[in-house]
Amino acid sequence: MTQWDSAELDKLGTAVELDLESRRSDGTLRNPVTVWVVRAGDRLYVRSVKGREGPWYRGTQSRREGRIAADGVRQEVTFHEADPGEYADVDAAYRTKYGRYTSIVQHVLSDQARASTLRLEPH
Repeated sequence: MTQWDSAELDKLGTAVELDLESRRSDGTLRNPVTVWVVRAGDRLYVRSVKGREGPWYRGTQSRREGRIAADGVRQEVTFHEADPGEYADVDAAYRTKYGRYTSIVQHVLSDQARASTLRLEPH
């Protein structure tokens, strides 16, 4: 596993939103979608409000690779299913970072959304 550069991790972890492009089975990138990203420790995570049935989440499952971009950082990544043991830290990160959006943040804390938690790892 490649580690995040600390400056990139800081920028991506504090970005309000990031653009995520997943790679199709033929290697081309899908159109970017804008998602919320959180940092828990030295890891970055995203979730689909629509859970595993969300279109962009399903797109990440083809090759489990893609690209993210925010605040001047563009990085090739792999998408890894988070272990349920990571959910509590990810929940806390969403509450802390996006808690001012009370009605929306509840959606990323649902069981459906938790099941779609992806850890982003650089490559």
